[in-house]
Amino acid sequence: MKKLIVNADDFGLHTLINQGIIKGHQEGFITSTSIMPSADAYEEAVELARANPRLGIGIHLTLVGGVKPLLPKAKVASLLDGEGCFLPDYVAFVKRFYTGGIKRSELEAELRAQVEKALASGLNITHVDSHQHTHVLPGMNGLVRKLCNEYNIKRERIPKEGYTFSGGFAAGLGRKIGRCGLSFCADLARAGAARDGIRYPDYFFGMLAGGHLNAELVGNIIRALPDGVSEIMTHPGLETAPLAKLYAWHYTWETELASYLDEGNKALIKENNVQLISFGDL
Repeated sequence: MKKLIVNADDFGLHTLINQGIIKGHQEGFITSTSIMPSADAYEEAVELARANPRLGIGIHLTLVGGVKPLLPKAKVASLLDGEGCFLPDYVAFVKRFYTGGIKRSELEAELRAQVEKALASGLNITHVDSHQHTHVLPGMNGLVRKLCNEYNIKRERIPKEGYTFSGGFAAGLGRKIGRCGLSFCADLARAGAARDGIRYPDYFFGMLAGGHLNAELVGNIIRALPDGVSEIMTHPGLETAPLAKLYAWHYTWETELASYLDEGNKALIKENNVQLISFGDL
């Protein structure tokens, strides 16, 4: 049987993202999302989640992307840039992490604070993933699994997309290399999750075309779904133009949202006998 989790990232980052995710859940086939406890629109996201109890809620652990930390800056200084925010992207984080510039005690304290804030909301937390997939980095994943076990969150995203899968997306060489590196790290994380009894979907889609999915590409993924549980990662939002002024990721938020409202894709879900689930159903 084919089962599918459609997980929208960045819940809580901005109200336009929050509203887009909820629209995609209520009117489309988004089944799950990942909330950012330290982001500016977190409280709104919590209220929206409470009003939509069928939407699965994970924790989007955040250590990059210019977001502010939960803990006071002085307690997590090794994680921050000169403005007191997390480093801009995973490349900057990787450089500092693997050259010893990040204090593990500060790293664990911040992640623990994010997990505890999400749990304190009273929401039914289904899983853990992370902003720009830092949770699967070697040396990071063991810490994340430790927290998963400690807080009894026994499901995790493993972002391993097939090394040769394109789904019709014309990616440049840089994206292909990045996807291969991430899939390799995800393979290592999957082995650790299996040892620790943490569950995860069998397959993952949406990495190569991350931020650029459209109705055709999502349809191609649906047609290609294998038997078992798959996850599609997505980044929907109500309006692209104002979000593009704030985040230099070149995402097409509106187009991604439209992919899950598309009547043709809804029909494909039914025609291919795909069962829509969330991480909580694993």
